[in-house]
Amino acid sequence: MTTSEIPTPIQAFIDATNRADSDAFVAAFTDDAYLNDWGREFRGRDGVRDWDRTDNIGVQSRFEFKGIKPGTDPDSYVVTLKVSGNGYNGTGPMTFHLRDGLISSLRISG
Repeated sequence: MTTSEIPTPIQAFIDATNRADSDAFVAAFTDDAYLNDWGREFRGRDGVRDWDRTDNIGVQSRFEFKGIKPGTDPDSYVVTLKVSGNGYNGTGPMTFHLRDGLISSLRISG
């Protein structure tokens, strides 16, 4: 897959982060979204907003797309991003599950 094949909700996740647009970031997720960041769990859009404030836009994160491949489940993708900012800095995979044109699940791990 190439950058032109990034599913719309994942591209919205990247773009909203890079624009520091928290409302657009949260809007990329379903109401019942699940986010797991190395075992720390966040649920629903309120949980996503909390994570965004403490671990993403709130620490001036920026994403650089490195690659994408299909995940093991339907409508899932493993996206490799380089993260920079005033929090975590490094490159690693993020596993996205999509539903109804939004992100229903995001797992960040090594």
